[in-house]
Amino acid sequence: MLTNEVVPFAASAYDSVNFSNDAWSGPVVEQSPEFVQLLTPDGVRVANPDCDSWVADITGEQLAALYEDMRVVRRIDTEATALQRQGELGLWPPLLGQEAAQIGSSRALRDDDFIFPSYRENAVAYVRGVPFADIVRVWRGNAQSGWDPYKHQLAAPNIIIGAQTLHAVGWAVGAKHDGVDSVAITYFGDGATSEGDVNEAMVFAASFQAPVVFFCQNNHWAISEPVGLQAVGSIAGRAPGFGIPSMRVDGNDVLAVIAATRIALDRARRGEGPTFIEAVTYRMGPHTTADDPTRYRDKSELEAWKLKDPILRLKRLLDSLGLLTPELEARTQAKEDSVAAELRAGCIGMPDPAPLTVFDNVYSTPHATLDRERDKYAAYLSSFDGAASSDTSTDAPAGGRS
Repeated sequence: MLTNEVVPFAASAYDSVNFSNDAWSGPVVEQSPEFVQLLTPDGVRVANPDCDSWVADITGEQLAALYEDMRVVRRIDTEATALQRQGELGLWPPLLGQEAAQIGSSRALRDDDFIFPSYRENAVAYVRGVPFADIVRVWRGNAQSGWDPYKHQLAAPNIIIGAQTLHAVGWAVGAKHDGVDSVAITYFGDGATSEGDVNEAMVFAASFQAPVVFFCQNNHWAISEPVGLQAVGSIAGRAPGFGIPSMRVDGNDVLAVIAATRIALDRARRGEGPTFIEAVTYRMGPHTTADDPTRYRDKSELEAWKLKDPILRLKRLLDSLGLLTPELEARTQAKEDSVAAELRAGCIGMPDPAPLTVFDNVYSTPHATLDRERDKYAAYLSSFDGAASSDTSTDAPAGGRS
């Protein structure tokens, strides 16, 4: 299943690529034998000799927990989107449709593994135990990072496309030198694979056999650019060119994602270096709340992907196993409501930070340039106090002067 060669696809696939945003249709590599799927969109468990043993320990109770995870993070997403529309957040990057990719991969990690996310891994933050309000803190403009990275083994959301992959490789090389078997995992989208940072990170990771997992969520759109515009073949097919074995999995299949991530983690812990995973999923919402995908995406494409919904297919599996009980549904609904209420209250009740705290945590040690900038900003803020005093004096009633 791991391939050290470029994932093959028919030459005619090149001919099917249309670089027009209005009528794009890329190569249908999902039909290739290398594509890993354990759970069909109809909720049917299919056998896979390479992967079955990696998920054999997952019990019915754990399947139900994964279902609850995905429903709760979808509710977090819905609530945060509503908060942005109501003016409580400056921006929000929805993960709608990518729940299985994020829940499955993050649930496969150990607590001592370190995660380097982009800005959309809100489900990963949930799995890592980040307080709900902290998930939206940076999007409210309340802090430069929503949480303590070392407390959760989760770096701050990275807005610069692909830069976090370099951070992950650096951390992984450090772990290797420390003689521990902890692994770094870095998340990024299909668009990031066109950035120099991601390619440089893979060169470095391969050269030093860094224990790192490159986890690409191919959600088919880099804002308004279709994936076929930047990758005429599969994205997973690029990694072997760097000397990194890769897997291409159904990113809407939580079991396939868990299996692939466990395989990659195991390779890294055994000292066999980096692995690249391409999780083929779909962004069902906008890129961010500042985006309108109806301007560049055909409605029929969205409708087709709704049939592959990651939550619906696991629900169907649970139902077929007799595990979709009224108690499970009621418990999940109650948790959704509780988390959403806590998120909303925490967001709206968040105190504004003092202006000068913008200079905190920029450097870990004192920095003279930053100190000067802080002093100048403090003087600027103080000037408003003087203006207020002057205004008060000017506005004083004439009768008050003798």
